[in-house]
Amino acid sequence: MTGDTLHVPLVRAHGDAFECGRRHGRERGRSLRAFVGDGLTRLDRIMPDPVSLPSLRPVLDAYRDQIETQTPLLAQELRGLADGAGLGADEALLLQLRREIMGYHRIPTMGDCTTYALRGDAGPVLAQTVDLNGDLDDQICVLHIARTGSPRQVLVLSFGGLLGYLGVNSDGLAVGLNLVLGGEWRPGLPPYLAIRHLLDTASGVDEAVEILRGLKPAGSRNLVLCDTRKTAWVEILGDEQRVTEAEVTTHTNHFLHPDFRAHDELNVFAHNFSRLRLDTCRTELAALPADAGVEDHFALLSAAPIRVEGNGDIRRERTVAAVVMRPDLGELHVRPGDPARNRTRSFGLRGPGAQSMTEMAEVTP
Repeated sequence: MTGDTLHVPLVRAHGDAFECGRRHGRERGRSLRAFVGDGLTRLDRIMPDPVSLPSLRPVLDAYRDQIETQTPLLAQELRGLADGAGLGADEALLLQLRREIMGYHRIPTMGDCTTYALRGDAGPVLAQTVDLNGDLDDQICVLHIARTGSPRQVLVLSFGGLLGYLGVNSDGLAVGLNLVLGGEWRPGLPPYLAIRHLLDTASGVDEAVEILRGLKPAGSRNLVLCDTRKTAWVEILGDEQRVTEAEVTTHTNHFLHPDFRAHDELNVFAHNFSRLRLDTCRTELAALPADAGVEDHFALLSAAPIRVEGNGDIRRERTVAAVVMRPDLGELHVRPGDPARNRTRSFGLRGPGAQSMTEMAEVTP
């Protein structure tokens, strides 16, 4: 491997909800202030027309109301993030809403995550690429959340101040995601915060599905869930959700449930590429040994077409990280940036069979 220069900061966000956010903001403040100042989180370099906080304020206020209503503890954490990072409340909120602000009608989509989950002989695994636009490699970090009074701890892979994106909790639940396009995107709970809420509150797949049914997500997404007993995916389209359980779950960026296929708005080129990545993932998974280890999964994630290489266009998605999670062990392993060029960083939670909470020894394939 070459070009391995990317660091993955570990932020220990411990205390009540506000303090968790404050610690996150304090440790990442310089980077987050620079990110906000870079064309308003690089939105001006991605969207066809410039945006400003005053122009976005009605939208931000509508989303803020939803976050405070549906997840009041995350609303407190968001206020702590702003305080710790030296950001305004609207700026901290914008960090959570970049993808919703971009929408999907105006932004070309090619990549945007290949995700799978399985229960192999070596234990359950949830693995995925993270395909994003905006050149967000420099905004990656891992959050260790230990909220006062909570029965569980959480590891979250975060980009640019996000309180949630994907992760694993100490009860043995891992959550991944895929972008799918359809329905109305409207003020609601941003899907990344919905994932964090599931990790904070659910002990396994069944409980996560039940909690998700009570939420009003803002836009279409697919969530992949994995615990020690089962894997499932949940496609979200407006107010509707469809749950599919499988021995091996694989998903890319087009709807798979027959109820939703007719509502898919992915453009034809992106749809064909999504199908290619899905078919390749299924073929490569079938060839993996039953006792495949973490580095075997990274080898799968690091090969084209599952790994999406950039072309220099900041507006186009490319693979900015790959992740392998072991929910039974409370482990999150990440290769930042291009996974074919960077080595594995490993993080673990306290729990039965898991290493103590620290950055585990780096693994060099």
